[in-house]
Amino acid sequence: MIVGLLHRLSGKLPHVVHRISVMMKPQVVFVLGGPGAGKGTQCARIVENYSYTHLSAGDLLREERSRTGSEFGQLIDSYIKEGKIVPVEITINLLKKAMEQTMKVDEKKFRFLIDGFPRNQDNLQGWTTAMDGKADVKFVLFFDCGNEVCIDRCLERGKSSGRTDDNRESLEKRIQTYLQSTRPIIELYEKQGKVRTIDASRSVDEVFADVKNILDKEG
Repeated sequence: MIVGLLHRLSGKLPHVVHRISVMMKPQVVFVLGGPGAGKGTQCARIVENYSYTHLSAGDLLREERSRTGSEFGQLIDSYIKEGKIVPVEITINLLKKAMEQTMKVDEKKFRFLIDGFPRNQDNLQGWTTAMDGKADVKFVLFFDCGNEVCIDRCLERGKSSGRTDDNRESLEKRIQTYLQSTRPIIELYEKQGKVRTIDASRSVDEVFADVKNILDKEG
C-alpha cells in the first residue's frame, strides 16, 4: 500500500520520494564466526542473490594498511600480524565511510553485510556510541565452525591468498582472540534474540541453503 502510494506520488512529486530515500538508514546484518568459518564466501553468495552490499572489516583494514599515505597503515599492520583487534575508532570510521559512499552512488543500496565486526566489547561499545540512531542492526548471522576445521581451511587458503595472517601461529592467536572476545558478543546478541546460527562446517552449498532460508524469512 505504501509502495503504491509512493509510486503514484513519484510522478508528481519526485522530491518527496527523494527526501524519503535520503532518510533511509543503513540496514545492517553483522556476520560473525571464527577465522575460516566461510564468512567471506557466504557473503559473496548473498550479494549475488540478494540486494546486500558486503563490507568486510578485515578487508577494509587491509586496504587501508596498504594505501599509500595512510596515517593508520603501520598501526593496522602491527595489530593484524599479532592477531590483535585494531582500535575501534579506525574500523568504524572505515565502515561508516564505505556505507556512506555506497548509498551516495545508489540510494537503493542501503542493506549491508558487515563481516567480522563487532569482534569484542570495545567494538560493540564503539558502534553503539558512533552509530546509534544512524544504522539499524537487523540481526547477527553466526557461522558456527569447529576450531580445527577453521585452521585447516585457513592454512589451505594461505597457500594462495597471500595473507600474512594465514599461518598456524597467527591463526592460533586469532582463534584465541575470537573465543575470548567475539563469542561473548554473539552470546550477548543471543540474549536479545538477534542471532541466526548456521552450522558452517559443511559444504558451501549446504551452508548457503540455510543462509537462504534465513534471509527469505527475515526479508
